[in-house]
Amino acid sequence: MEWWWQQQLEDEGIEVLIHVQNRIVSRAQLLAAQWSEADIRRPLRRRRWQTIHPGVYATHTGPIGYDERLLAALLYAGPDAGWSHYTAAEQLGLLKADDRRPVYLTIPGKRRVRPRPNVMLYRDEHWKDRLAAVIPPRSTAAHAVLDIVAISNSADEAAAVIAEACQSGRVDPAAILSALDERRRLRYRSELRPILADVAAGSHSLLELRYLRDVERRHGLPAGVRQRQVGKEFTDVAYPRFGLVVELDGRFHFAPHRRWRDLDRDNRATLRAESTLRYGWFDITSRPCAAAVQVFQVLRRRDPTLSATPCGPTCQLA
Repeated sequence: MEWWWQQQLEDEGIEVLIHVQNRIVSRAQLLAAQWSEADIRRPLRRRRWQTIHPGVYATHTGPIGYDERLLAALLYAGPDAGWSHYTAAEQLGLLKADDRRPVYLTIPGKRRVRPRPNVMLYRDEHWKDRLAAVIPPRSTAAHAVLDIVAISNSADEAAAVIAEACQSGRVDPAAILSALDERRRLRYRSELRPILADVAAGSHSLLELRYLRDVERRHGLPAGVRQRQVGKEFTDVAYPRFGLVVELDGRFHFAPHRRWRDLDRDNRATLRAESTLRYGWFDITSRPCAAAVQVFQVLRRRDPTLSATPCGPTCQLA
């Protein structure tokens, strides 16, 4: 069984390999480089090296960083293992790295690996078909996203991951849809297709998806233009025919520079003869009907004949 690092070891030698691996090395690599058992035990016994996992060592005595943890776990899991879920998504640039997360790994369905602290191990009988053509091994971008969807606690959490991954520009909704066709039993599968369609249409965050679903569609409001470019900026939702821009911000911030940037954007919208309505996470998730009323009132200024639909008997739009 050939390891993913074997060719580099043959071409460049063990010292270069250890350097490339941030001074992490495995027993399998050392034996492949013709080290004896005594050669391996010596630096460990003298405490010049430290053991991270059984058979995986750091060739120094300092703290173990996040990148070192990722590689050490991969070496521990064996030749058929690869990064998956959040770890693969981080390494592919789909999501921001978070060193508080465990290392996520997947192995073929018939293999067994003993659990280790801060290492999440999954088995997948189709694993070889879901690997990207890169070294070290990891799942493809689309399958990394779907792996995360499979362990998400809610459809909203899954939607947030899809939106962030697609916004990175390193995976598109069509690729995720294609991968989805291979995974018939995936959690939230029925909800993913409309979410992916909305992301493809320009919704870049969970808040934008919630606005589209809970404010716009549930109240029968006209469809806005997602991510309309104006100069070097993008508006979250624009209603050009009605002279309205809706800006959505799911972050909680009190930074003065952010406040002034928002005001500057609003002022430029006013100079274009457009009104701006700005909503945060609480507005859209807790008071979508109130937001719909405000949007509807502004739209009606340009078209008094415009109608909307209350989402229920207690909806404020009624």
